[in-house]
Amino acid sequence: MGLLSLAIWTPIVFGVLLLAFGSDRHAQAVRWLALIGSLLGLAVTIPLIAGFDAGTAAMQFVEKAPWVARFNMHYHLGVDGISMWFVPLTAFITVIVIIASWESITERVYQYMAAFLILSGLMVGVFSALDGMLFYVFFEATLIPMYLIIGMWGGPNKIYAAFKFFLYTLLGSLLTLIAFIYLYNQAGGSFDIATWHRLPLGATAQTLLFFALFAAFAVKVPMWPVHTWLPDVHVEAPTGGSVVLAAIMLKLGAYGFLRFSLPIAPDAAHEWAWLMITFSLIAVIYVGLVAIVQKDMKKLVAYSSVAHMGFVTLGFFIFNDLGLSGGLAQMIAHGFVSGAMFLCIGVLYDRVHSRQIADYGGVVNTMPKFAAFALLFFMANCGLPATAGFIGEWMVIIASVRFNFWTGLGAAIALILGASYSLWMYKRVYLGPVNNDNVGAMKDINAREFLVLGALAIAVLYMGIYPKPFTDVMDASVAELLRHVAQSKLN
Repeated sequence: MGLLSLAIWTPIVFGVLLLAFGSDRHAQAVRWLALIGSLLGLAVTIPLIAGFDAGTAAMQFVEKAPWVARFNMHYHLGVDGISMWFVPLTAFITVIVIIASWESITERVYQYMAAFLILSGLMVGVFSALDGMLFYVFFEATLIPMYLIIGMWGGPNKIYAAFKFFLYTLLGSLLTLIAFIYLYNQAGGSFDIATWHRLPLGATAQTLLFFALFAAFAVKVPMWPVHTWLPDVHVEAPTGGSVVLAAIMLKLGAYGFLRFSLPIAPDAAHEWAWLMITFSLIAVIYVGLVAIVQKDMKKLVAYSSVAHMGFVTLGFFIFNDLGLSGGLAQMIAHGFVSGAMFLCIGVLYDRVHSRQIADYGGVVNTMPKFAAFALLFFMANCGLPATAGFIGEWMVIIASVRFNFWTGLGAAIALILGASYSLWMYKRVYLGPVNNDNVGAMKDINAREFLVLGALAIAVLYMGIYPKPFTDVMDASVAELLRHVAQSKLN
């Protein structure tokens, strides 16, 4: 069993053990076992970072074994510069969520922790799969634990939100399954993704495949106009569910564009790039405006996520190395920043049991340590230099200006909007005099909350000050992908 298998199956095994032997009578033991499982899952990703060769675009840490021999399916894993960072990011966020949920979850604790551990392993599987059907199984299987997390531990409208999440993502994925079956037949009975990349497909086939894949990946990102499920789900999901959804699950769709849409249907990707750029710009501008008027903190950050993910898809479809690398950097940064912002909302909700901005005011007076952390994360959400939020957005804006001045101007407007809704929310929630007795009675963060927010703060600052380790890993794979797409266009 290689490192990638360990990264996938370690948290899943611990999750299954919790389901089999856990009980609420031993909730504290369950929490510790879940923490051990998540830490081991993170530990096995460290050799991936240390041993990764950034000088090659080839797949590394490859594992391959027969799976369903009759249909030529393989348990085939590997990572390149595009996917590598998302494996440790997934494991890191899982550890954060386990610690953050230590006291807030008091019912069915073992099932809650098990769901997150299993979800973690499945998401690592999505980023690691090199067999099309294996990817599809992991991709669809992630819906189950997240559906349960929302439906069992969510808010008053949790059933509605869980169904909306499941139906939106499942319906889009059915078209993707049809596309995969078509590619399997075209490749002579092979689900090998690398083989699919080399298929000589006609213009009509590429267009149909592109939109079939778009149906699943655009919903998952989510891109405008199929983003409407996200705010409802975030509002109803428990804090841990919102963190994982924003930090990791949205990245599965964006990753799908790079692993499937661009290399398999490069001509169609070029032909329909104008549509993808338009959708992306609408996301970063219109959805940013929608975020400004939100009264619910979670809804504001949810719309903010749609706007920030618009930068990702914009960077992908302007077809230059700076834009594509910027999109990937934005995915990683958004994982840290959005996760931190939802955790900050969770800290407030645990104390006041309200997400309404109007119910707060003057939090800095009673929770100065927490307010300092929140300020850092809000500034990162604005794209402040020296924070992780700046790196990807700035790269995408520069790439957009090179591509087309007006496209770059539209992307730059998003920075103004990001500052508007982020700072406006911070002012109303944290600054000024204490607004009511609930805020006056709030106590500052404890050691556990300080640890969680501190770890994310270090990640946000480290990536913002020294992004080289993150971007260097991508360079060779990004260059190879762009070469493949450009060569196909020339042919």
